[in-house]
Amino acid sequence: MAEFIHSVMLDVDRCTGCTNCVKRCPTEAIRIREGKASIESRRCIDCGECIRVCPQKAKSASYDRLEEIEHYRWKVALPAPALYGQFDNLESVDRVLNGLLLCGFDDVAEVSRSAEFVTEYTRCYLRRPDIVKPVISSACPVVSRLISVRFASLCPNILPILSPVEYAARKARRKALNEHPDLRDDEIGIFFISPCPAKVSYARQPIGVEKSAITGVLSIRELYFRLVGTMKQVAVPKPLRRSGRIGLNWASSGGEASALYNSKYLAADGIENVIKVLEEIENENLSELEFVELNACPGGCVGGCLTVENPYIARVHHLRRSMTVAQTGISPEQERDIPRQYLWERPLTESSVLKLDDDMDQALKKLAEIKRLGQSLPGLDCGACGAPSCHALAEDIVQGKAHETDCIFVMREKIREIYRTVSQLTGREQEGGTKP
Repeated sequence: MAEFIHSVMLDVDRCTGCTNCVKRCPTEAIRIREGKASIESRRCIDCGECIRVCPQKAKSASYDRLEEIEHYRWKVALPAPALYGQFDNLESVDRVLNGLLLCGFDDVAEVSRSAEFVTEYTRCYLRRPDIVKPVISSACPVVSRLISVRFASLCPNILPILSPVEYAARKARRKALNEHPDLRDDEIGIFFISPCPAKVSYARQPIGVEKSAITGVLSIRELYFRLVGTMKQVAVPKPLRRSGRIGLNWASSGGEASALYNSKYLAADGIENVIKVLEEIENENLSELEFVELNACPGGCVGGCLTVENPYIARVHHLRRSMTVAQTGISPEQERDIPRQYLWERPLTESSVLKLDDDMDQALKKLAEIKRLGQSLPGLDCGACGAPSCHALAEDIVQGKAHETDCIFVMREKIREIYRTVSQLTGREQEGGTKP
């Protein structure tokens, strides 16, 4: 299996060995060893939480640069709905779309428009009698990977429909090939303008499909300042917008779920809240729900760590008031059968990264040893050992990646034992020396 290519990067020179990232990582992928953080590639799901909490800015996201679009004859921008919420006093989405064309793109394909089609097909999927409920949205790749790693029993609950960005990329590529017969497929560059690092790794190793139609991923934060300048050059924007209120709502938490016109839903954002909801679903405490929308970033996609604006004041609500509900043109007859090209090509499956051993007998022995070690540790989960919890340290010890004395409380007790032993020996020697 090829190694996963991550978008979250670590600058070891900047790292001071604090445990902020260790404690906040949802898959326990980070450890502090010899005073520096290290990220276990197999466990990392590119949620960007470590980027958000690192005080030294030792974590960052890799993404494509705008200059890379020049390698393609035909260049298409896929703006995320969250992009529109980054600008002050934006009266029209068209101004942003026209600004993207002035940045060097030949065409724009709104991800918010594709979100409206995904909404229609999700309604259709929820009417199927044979599906596992509650259905969990697959739009956030962090949530899908988290389920694969930590909540494998919920893999059948994931919505097997293309995410809006993949849907938009495939339509944009087909459109370019149809309208420009002289173009080869490899001459078309489809670039998503992303609010988070997870979409970068998704484009490289997609979920649910063999290969993504996305060529590269740009950062909202990097493109924002270029866009501010080009948008000022747009005197009268051309009418390019085709999406409406529903597609724009996907930028914020709850926007996807509320568009389904189904009251039996739940929406949660922020990785810690996401984990709590998944635990509840796993324990069958939310069986009355039909749909669950989960966003790893606080506030939804507007809270991604590659955005500019604070997620709680991102201005998509201002645009919503002036937009109508755009029609997709999908008839009830068409909704009955979701076209195969809009469904996943392969299901979400359990990740093996948390397996203790390929051999079941060895795995059970290791599990028993972890339990024994866990009982001998203080259970404070202080993180001073460089692991996020005492259980994680016990697992590291069993796997040969750490020692019991990495725990400062165990080390202190061993030092005390040595001191007592030395004191006793010294006392005996002194006592023996006083004898005639």
